[in-house]
Amino acid sequence: MKKINIIVILTGFITFSCSDFLQEVPRDELSTDQFFTVPLQAQNAVNSLYRNGAPQMYTSAGVYSGSRAMLGEYMSGFFDNEYKGQEFQIQYAQQLTMDGDNTATYLGGIWNDLYRGISRANNAILNIPDTPGLSEEDIKRLSAEAKFFRAFAYYHLVRMFGAVPIITEPYETLDDLYVANSPVQDVYNLIVEDLQYAADENNGLANVSMADNGYRVTRTVANTLLSEAYLTMSGYPLQQDNYGNAATAARAVINSNVYSLTQHGKDAAGNVVPENSAYNQIRQADVLANEYIYSIEYTVGIENSPYPPFCYPVALAGDVAYALTNGAYQPVNSFLQGYDAVNDLRRQEKQYFHSSLTVDDSIRNFATSPYMWHDDQALFETATSGKDLLVYSYADALLIAAEAIANSEGVTAEAVGYLTQVRSRAYWQQTPEAISAQLSALSPEAFVQEVWKERYRELVFEFQLWPDIQRTRMFPQTSANGDITYVNVVGQTNNWGKTFAEKNLLFPIPETERQRNPNLTQNEGY
Repeated sequence: MKKINIIVILTGFITFSCSDFLQEVPRDELSTDQFFTVPLQAQNAVNSLYRNGAPQMYTSAGVYSGSRAMLGEYMSGFFDNEYKGQEFQIQYAQQLTMDGDNTATYLGGIWNDLYRGISRANNAILNIPDTPGLSEEDIKRLSAEAKFFRAFAYYHLVRMFGAVPIITEPYETLDDLYVANSPVQDVYNLIVEDLQYAADENNGLANVSMADNGYRVTRTVANTLLSEAYLTMSGYPLQQDNYGNAATAARAVINSNVYSLTQHGKDAAGNVVPENSAYNQIRQADVLANEYIYSIEYTVGIENSPYPPFCYPVALAGDVAYALTNGAYQPVNSFLQGYDAVNDLRRQEKQYFHSSLTVDDSIRNFATSPYMWHDDQALFETATSGKDLLVYSYADALLIAAEAIANSEGVTAEAVGYLTQVRSRAYWQQTPEAISAQLSALSPEAFVQEVWKERYRELVFEFQLWPDIQRTRMFPQTSANGDITYVNVVGQTNNWGKTFAEKNLLFPIPETERQRNPNLTQNEGY
């Protein structure tokens, strides 16, 4: 049963300059010194972070625009949206014509929501230790959760916009609003500091899955984000050697023995049953404690999942219960070519994707669309879905570990084993031993590229493609046989015939924000 009830806290700050006899305590608003007075208020302040800030990259999904986390995937050129004619930010992303003005409203919304989440986290981090009635254990645990969400928000900001303002205290004066860009290194330093606190076994977070922790953040969640942050810091733009740190954090997740990859269902003869494949088990489950490291919680009647309508194109809206469907995350052919169409189970019909629907004994074909968000009951009966959205999977942790270990220690049996786990599940007709033997013979550079290929194929619904292009500065070129080769992204063209320049690897800072804050510097090239 889902246990988190998200309560949004509206905190107002009013200063009166009138005479004392006109001063009164407002009854419809709470100042911070009025609010953090009992333990429940501190708990609610942290609860609000589960829906504000970085989670809004995934939950703020309109059926027309898709979720915000999809923007980079549009930028890669590998995904399309049927409503891009009215959702101009998608066109600007695909055509590589974004600037601070034409996407000011859209990117400004992202910017504002992320900083609003940071502001709430700052408020919680400052005031939780002084809240009467909170035990020392609760102070550490709630502070760890708040620091996780602050780090998560800054992680999105720094990858999207590069150098951004660092704000770690609640806003108290107008001067607090006019903060200049901080160096990328400083932003990552704060991210690492916050995540190290959250991952520390002495700071109260349980070392279990979210599903087994009342849907609250755990140490394994913090270590997963920490490992990815270290991996990103090892790439562009910092190019620091943090691969060893990434490996350590990923190993903490793997060695927790909390997670495992879901295995395919088989018949009596030992053959994989496609309808009961691991991928369909993941799709059909609300949440899998063994597979889901971090997920966004949805509950029918509180907040419904916006993702099932993305599973069908607009033309099939009349065949489902939803009033509107939209192929908001349709992979283009050049993306699908990155899968072995014969040997990779993920590429088979009704595994990761689907392209047909049977209606009244008639088969209707359509452009290949996501199947992993398909919810039979919601799509054909209720038009409401409570299935959780996977953000970080155990497969991701395995792939981070494989890449980090190969870069820091070489192609060890451990690194090979992690990559083999992911690949052998997909290539279900090959033995793990054969796959392991092939990988073990590779050089570190070639092995790392094999990891990138599996990240491309495996994590498509976790929106990792564009961030991987950003950190590696390498672009995946696909071929009809399912292979992928990597070339420098700068100078390459996307599916829409547009050539990537250095500036395209960051989004422009919204000009509306620069007008509000004259101390902000625009990213180079915009």
